[in-house]
Amino acid sequence: MANKKEESNPERCGKSRIPSRQWISQKMKDLWGFGLDEITNYERFVEFLYRPTDAASLGVARALFGLCMVIEIVEERGLSDIELKWRGAHACHFPLIHGMKQPSLPHMIALYTLMLLGAFGIMLGFFFKLSCASFVIPYWYIFILDKSFWNNHSYLYGLVSTLFWGTGANRYCALDSSLQPKNQASVPLWNYFILKCQFFLLYFLAGLKKSSREWLEGYSMMNLSEHWIFNIFKLFLTTAQIDFLIIHWFAFIFDLTIGFWLLFEKTRIPGMIFCAAFHLMNSRLFSIGMFPYVCLATMGLFCHVSWPRRIISSLIALRSSAVREKNQLITCSTSKKEEMDDSDTKNRSKNDKNAISTWMPKSILPKDRVKLKTFKKKQKIVVFFLLLHIILQVFLPYSHFITKGYNNWVSGLYGYSWDMMIHNWDTILVVVRVHDNENSKDYFIDPQAWVQNERWSKHPDMVIQYAQCIKTQLLKTKQQVLRGAKRAKDITEWSKLSSNLSIYIDVRCSLNSRFQQRMFDPNIDMLQAEWHPLKPVSFLMPLLTQYNTYREKMDEIIQNVYTWSNYTDVLFVADYPSMSMENYFTNDFSNITLTVLEGQVIYSEENLSDITTIDKNYRMSVTAAKLHKITTISDYPSCYMYTYNNQTKENMTMNGISEPPQTRIQLPFIKELRYTLNACWRAVGHIANAFFYIVYDIPMGRRVSRELNYYEDYYE
Repeated sequence: MANKKEESNPERCGKSRIPSRQWISQKMKDLWGFGLDEITNYERFVEFLYRPTDAASLGVARALFGLCMVIEIVEERGLSDIELKWRGAHACHFPLIHGMKQPSLPHMIALYTLMLLGAFGIMLGFFFKLSCASFVIPYWYIFILDKSFWNNHSYLYGLVSTLFWGTGANRYCALDSSLQPKNQASVPLWNYFILKCQFFLLYFLAGLKKSSREWLEGYSMMNLSEHWIFNIFKLFLTTAQIDFLIIHWFAFIFDLTIGFWLLFEKTRIPGMIFCAAFHLMNSRLFSIGMFPYVCLATMGLFCHVSWPRRIISSLIALRSSAVREKNQLITCSTSKKEEMDDSDTKNRSKNDKNAISTWMPKSILPKDRVKLKTFKKKQKIVVFFLLLHIILQVFLPYSHFITKGYNNWVSGLYGYSWDMMIHNWDTILVVVRVHDNENSKDYFIDPQAWVQNERWSKHPDMVIQYAQCIKTQLLKTKQQVLRGAKRAKDITEWSKLSSNLSIYIDVRCSLNSRFQQRMFDPNIDMLQAEWHPLKPVSFLMPLLTQYNTYREKMDEIIQNVYTWSNYTDVLFVADYPSMSMENYFTNDFSNITLTVLEGQVIYSEENLSDITTIDKNYRMSVTAAKLHKITTISDYPSCYMYTYNNQTKENMTMNGISEPPQTRIQLPFIKELRYTLNACWRAVGHIANAFFYIVYDIPMGRRVSRELNYYEDYYE
């Protein structure tokens, strides 16, 4: 026996330091609750995942997730402002499937209403499977209806709700379990396994994405240290150190390791403290809806499965103990009375134990454990799809070598890649030029026309869709104007517009504090450009990574320029050989200087025939209120910068006019609660209006966005 013990414990074994299989299996059971045999054999693994487990923690997570989704649908999904978000033919949308049409506004509200009822059903655990279907199906449909609204947390909600659909999360803290008390309060272990895997991958993959140089060198999130939430760190760190150490490096370490902290029992409590603090900070820093609260609500999945029952049992035991202490204060005059009290105390204790045990399902009590049944083919198929889901979740964030058509300077669409906050975009200019090929005339379109946000300008597939939408909107507006305009001027102007159009889009932006540069070739007609989801984008301009090292020098220049005065600023621009950039500074700016950092450029101004060649490290003054052009003539990309003075701000200060200081709201939660209540009230109004329109054909009232194009007034 002694020899066997020595062999099973490598620490005591002098002959071999290699841990035995039995020792490893035992350690795994101590840490995770399963051994090697249960994961190396598929049938045993299926049996392990179908082990009956208390549904208490799962039920509480389901109820809290449903509550978060009710609020999410009203606010971030846009039910409260649905007439502004989904304007149908009055706006451009970017569906995943090109050509996919949006339903009319009343039917869109009906879909949201169905989704809202499903969220309520998930929260209450009422007709749970039907409620999940009512939520999940419309949710994914609306999700693929517009890529410009995609983000990581909206993708997460769809995944989690789909996974909940397949679980027995309505067996605790649910109306279904109350209406059918004979149902078992246990679920297969895989109900917990798949949800914990999903949230583990959420954190771990986000940590892996943050392992890039862009994040670790501190270029992704800039100037967040100015937020009041970091005031405590300012006692011993500078703002630059907070940006680099706390925001970048701590977030990287947190995302990469927090999943392991939550998995192990010994590190779970500190892990949950860090996790709660992290998500509460994010809820103050960013406008990301219910995402922090969903993560907080589902942290309990990593705890012991019976933690809600233990809390209730502790409260019952505490109440019973208080009653006994109160009874003990009453003294009795006879010994017979004392004997009767002792007997009553024993009976109460026995009744308390019985009361506590009624909270525990019979299926999980040690004496009443039910033997596992023979697993059928269906159960093996379920486990296969669970593993397939995990593999897909690991693969999809790195699948962009397949879907090349969605890549720009970074890989893939934002939403399913878990690259949260890694890419910091700064856009200074978006030019949309419509060329009438029959009249040889150019028209310039406001890049915010018919869209809800500017995310389309970073993605080639959305640029193609936007160009097609612009042509459709222009021709539709022309028809409406010619049919209903009362002004002869409008008829004359719009009648000149032909249907033979070309659309050119020039986007200038900076990725993670690089030079401002153009993203797409401005000489390619986006109506004729070739695009395929599996082929590289032909009109994408390459990112000038050869100038990445300039970011440190740019930061030094910025700090130097800021020392000149409180009104100076600097702008860095890069451009490709033989390409030109037209720029214009208003009279609000003075002391405008152009300095060439790399390459050689030609500078010219409107109405002037003089052309000036500027070499590297040379500078010249730029005239305000005049359009000027800068053309790169070197064989390699040029880099230059503008330094200028904000004359208007300086004059205001000299005249004693200053901007009002930004005051911090003392009780932001009260303001947020009021906003949520107002949003809920508007949502109820939309649902009522849609109901009366669909059932009784009563016209719907709707708000009109301030950004709507003027000629939308002609729409019916």
